[in-house]
Amino acid sequence: MFGVSVWETRLEKTIMNRREAIAALASTAALPLIYGCSREPSSAPADTNMEADTLSLLDQFADNLLHLAPEAATSLGIDTGARAVLRSQLADRSAEGQQQVASHVRADLERARAVDTSRFTHATRTSVEVVRSAYATALEGFALPYGDITVGGWRNTPYVVIQNVGAYLDIPRFLDSDHRIENGADAEAYLARLQSYAKQLAGELARIQAARGMGLVPPAFLIDKALAQMRLSAKGAREGGSLVESIARRTKTIAGMWAERARTIAAQEVAPVLERQIAELEAQRAVATDDAGMWARPRGDEFYRWALKASTTTDMTPDEVHAIGQSELQQLHAQMDTILKSAGYTRGTVGERMKALEKDPRYHFAEGDKGRAEILAFIQNRLDWIRAQLPRAFNTLVNPNMEVRRLPPEEEPGAPTAYGGPGSIDGKIPGRFWINLKTPALHSKYSLADLAFHESIPGHIWQGEYTHRMPLIRQMLAFNAYSEGWALYAQQLGDELGAYDSDPVGRLGYLQAIAFRACRLVVDTGIHAKRWTREQGVRFFVDINGSNPVEVASEVDRYCSWPGQACGYKVGHSEINRQREKAMAALGPKFDVKAFNDTVVLGGNVPLDVLAGHVDEYIRTARG
Repeated sequence: MFGVSVWETRLEKTIMNRREAIAALASTAALPLIYGCSREPSSAPADTNMEADTLSLLDQFADNLLHLAPEAATSLGIDTGARAVLRSQLADRSAEGQQQVASHVRADLERARAVDTSRFTHATRTSVEVVRSAYATALEGFALPYGDITVGGWRNTPYVVIQNVGAYLDIPRFLDSDHRIENGADAEAYLARLQSYAKQLAGELARIQAARGMGLVPPAFLIDKALAQMRLSAKGAREGGSLVESIARRTKTIAGMWAERARTIAAQEVAPVLERQIAELEAQRAVATDDAGMWARPRGDEFYRWALKASTTTDMTPDEVHAIGQSELQQLHAQMDTILKSAGYTRGTVGERMKALEKDPRYHFAEGDKGRAEILAFIQNRLDWIRAQLPRAFNTLVNPNMEVRRLPPEEEPGAPTAYGGPGSIDGKIPGRFWINLKTPALHSKYSLADLAFHESIPGHIWQGEYTHRMPLIRQMLAFNAYSEGWALYAQQLGDELGAYDSDPVGRLGYLQAIAFRACRLVVDTGIHAKRWTREQGVRFFVDINGSNPVEVASEVDRYCSWPGQACGYKVGHSEINRQREKAMAALGPKFDVKAFNDTVVLGGNVPLDVLAGHVDEYIRTARG
């Protein structure tokens, strides 16, 4: 994997000079793309049959994963035809289910490693490399004694059920947003999945009981959050709630007693298992401590080292990540200091001055529903603007089908401020920008545009649209450092395209958001490797970066339950910029930022060492 040595040669500034960026974006010259999503080779391989066989093998890997995680088939819009049976199934979340996943991954990794890719096209070779990397990392995670391990996913956690992890959160949202109901068969599939939801909860229950038996108990403050949310879920299931409302709303024109049947399953099958999960967490709460980090858990240091590797696709140590965060933060705060002084904020640290800015009512949204409406209107305005700018940043454009939606209220207390992702391949499920509107105070007018660019366009939703042109396995496997690094780079593109040219306070919000991710490197490693308390983590954000205390309390809780995940953002962002600087230095006047951006996004979601290979190929091709 990509090691720490890349940081030793990185240029002093990780964000290229803004004037150079704007000049490059204004360029209309477009170099040929060196990496397309087509399966057509750029030069004929020695054995096209072997390459075709490998592509078929990759499709088999994808189908194996889909049968283990049927929800993915629905979310991708491919639970039809031969895969229609998956439409009524959910993943097995029991220990046996996890073992089955590990077994399939191990077998398929052996087959992937046996493939000789030396004479394949760049695209096919990359796809094999991606499988090998994702599967090998997942198997290292499955070898650990506990945890919820993903295959090519971002949410690796030691805790199977907690404030932001568990079927009690995932399945109600999935059933309502992704499981389409267009006819009676779809409604029957919904009810079958509702019954499977109860089985998932039971499988999780056995795993969290086993974890307690080996001494793994989450921090008390996380359990408190989870219990509050789970009690709402159990109450809803007993009384019908969203599980019933969802199918009732969507079957008004479909004959059948759908709501009544759903109510029976929710009350008699789902609610009792939720209540047993609650009882188990209450037992854990009785013995829990407020120790926030993995250092306090059995084999916690080992789990954290692996989680950090999975998140960053590097072999950096916690100490190295911690030091990078401090260095990046210092550079970003130097830029913020200049803007703050020009705005009249001259006294105090950058953090103190940003806290003073945060109190300025000019940048607040109204309270309550009025403020929520203002936030949604603000987001739409910024999305309309950025869509119009993107031909200046890319040669290859997509037109993402997307919508902005409020997070379910029961999820908001344990959720981040927002998150987003692409829709289905067939376009029937739109990409979604989920916004946390628990209180409008979570958002400010100088930070919300930047958040929208990150989560939707040209961030997560935009990037995800390109994967629909790739082999199916590439649409299913993702790497946190690339995904989140790209989303931060999308924020940077918003700045370079002129989002804040007449709004210096808005640019402060953008820089603060990037600095926020540098803080994450410091706080995540501080909590899990340096024995920081939860309160130390919160105070670091508030005091050093001037962050909103309402926001960062949930942020720090998230780091406690998803160790290492928060470190992928800035590591990935800095590496994309390092690659851009490398290409600029190598190509000089031949460098075209639109061709570079296409190289990064068309190459797909990859580990950082594979990304470097894409850029090397771009440089070679552009030189001619």
